[in-house]
Amino acid sequence: MINPDEFEPAKKPVTPRDLTVMSIDELRAYVAAMEAEITRAETAIDAKTKHRSGIEALFGKSE
Repeated sequence: MINPDEFEPAKKPVTPRDLTVMSIDELRAYVAAMEAEITRAETAIDAKTKHRSGIEALFGKSE
């Protein structure tokens, strides 16, 4: 069976930003941006989970 992860490009590790040079307002904006990205990722997870459930209901669960 083909593993779709084999076709994904290798991901580079994320380098944490230097928070010591950021002002309080910049830190708050950074946190808000990260929270928005988390929400976006969770929405994508939900969509993929629903898609997988639909496929498994149609074709049966593959293991």
